[in-house]
Amino acid sequence: MKVAMYYNNRDVRIEEMPIPEIGPEEFLVKVKASGICGTDVLEWYRIKTAPRVLGHEMAGEIVEVGKNVKKYRAGDRVFVTHHVPCNTCHYCLRGAHTACDTLHHTNYDPGGFSEYIRIPQINVDRGTFLLPDDMSYEVATFIEPLGCVCRGQRIAGITPGSTILIIGTGISGLLHLKLAKVMGAGKIIGSDISEYRMKKALEFGADAAVNVEEDLPGALRKLNEGRLADIVIVCAGAKQACVQALRCIEPGGTILFFAVPKPDVEIPVPIASLWRNEVKFMTSYGAAPNDLAMALELLKAGRVKVEDMITHRLPLAETGRGFQLVASAGESLKVIIKP
Repeated sequence: MKVAMYYNNRDVRIEEMPIPEIGPEEFLVKVKASGICGTDVLEWYRIKTAPRVLGHEMAGEIVEVGKNVKKYRAGDRVFVTHHVPCNTCHYCLRGAHTACDTLHHTNYDPGGFSEYIRIPQINVDRGTFLLPDDMSYEVATFIEPLGCVCRGQRIAGITPGSTILIIGTGISGLLHLKLAKVMGAGKIIGSDISEYRMKKALEFGADAAVNVEEDLPGALRKLNEGRLADIVIVCAGAKQACVQALRCIEPGGTILFFAVPKPDVEIPVPIASLWRNEVKFMTSYGAAPNDLAMALELLKAGRVKVEDMITHRLPLAETGRGFQLVASAGESLKVIIKP
């Protein structure tokens, strides 16, 4: 079978690999669509494990099942999550499933940017979701990124009427925007350095869009009756985005770091002023099965519509081009590879 082997953001090669052989508790999926995630092009994060086949926003059709698999059969249309928790460790029992060591070390074989994937037993058991007949494979690729957004907003405690500032209106920021509207947020302001992405934020329902390099706190006060944001969601990995978030939070508010800078970047934190105002810092990584189930239901019910976020559909042979589109942060949102 053909795979797109990642060496770095500018070097993604189409190579041949054997179709994986499945065990009795596993099944084989023919990949129908696989989205390129922003973390796939986070080179400092990915380069240390290269070369490898990336891709975790995958949907496809089961073509072979192991003899002991009873719940699924060939022909089933599925989304399968790459990371799954153990559900029994200290972290899982506290609801911190994405801190689970099992979750961090599970994956499928080899990755979504390939023609076929072997699904291990643990992913068969707790990471497989049947797709409704009327849901396209393209829409199903949004289950994972939307699930991550669902988790982030849940732990941040977004409540109806909250004023929300989203710094970084790429695909994750725009998914946050769409979900926040569904959840009854008050004013939603998008912020970015890209005119294209700010325009998309307005198109998808933001009340305003402000260039992050402007006087963002001042703009917020003008837009929000003199107040800053109740919730700031950081969806950009730039240091300046984090610094701006610290300046834009209302007393008693919450900053959700959905994206972070490189590990060696340090952010100056005015801890005394934040302490006096009881500002909360939250981080969010990945999604647990319950978050993915919620995302699937939101997509199934049409509460969060995502078709208008797909800007590029490319064959496996053009995966390298897809990586360049996403890495350049130009005029693209969701790039989907269709092997």
